[in-house]
Amino acid sequence: MITLTLDLPDDVFSALRRSPQEFGRELRLAAAIHWYQRGEISQEKAAGIAGLDRTDFLSALAREQVDVFAVDFRDLKREIENA
Repeated sequence: MITLTLDLPDDVFSALRRSPQEFGRELRLAAAIHWYQRGEISQEKAAGIAGLDRTDFLSALAREQVDVFAVDFRDLKREIENA
């Protein structure tokens, strides 16, 4: 595993009322959700980045009101028309 070090102002943690550990966990989850929503990584990879198993990652997506499955409405419309 690779360790990444970030230099942040000391007042970031007090402003957010988060410990450095909580901030790190939230940052990992936010990055994982961002890349997942953009379709750059799979659910499994996103869960790993977030430090969660896939079930807990799906629960986190629900808490953040993020769609679990992306739907291409043009494809869906074409499928309905061809049914």
